Amino acid sequence: MNEPIKKFKCGSISATIWENQQINSKGESFSVKSVVIERSYKDKDDNWQKSSSFRVQDLPKVNLVCQESFKFLQLDDDENKN
Repeated sequence: MNEPIKKFKCGSISATIWENQQINSKGESFSVKSVVIERSYKDKDDNWQKSSSFRVQDLPKVNLVCQESFKFLQLDDDENKN
């Protein structure tokens, strides 16, 4: 299984950046990056779970991990162009 290339965490909210290799119709390989945003919480049995739905008070943290992910991806992309 692939390891994430970066993870940003703010309290119970996390943004994980993944990189996957894709092949286009010409057989050429290229990289595709994606971001997964999740909220961690404990269920009634005290087991850790993950959710992609957020409470109103989570939104500033979602915003922060999104901004950090975007910044990381933009700076990484700019560095690869030079």
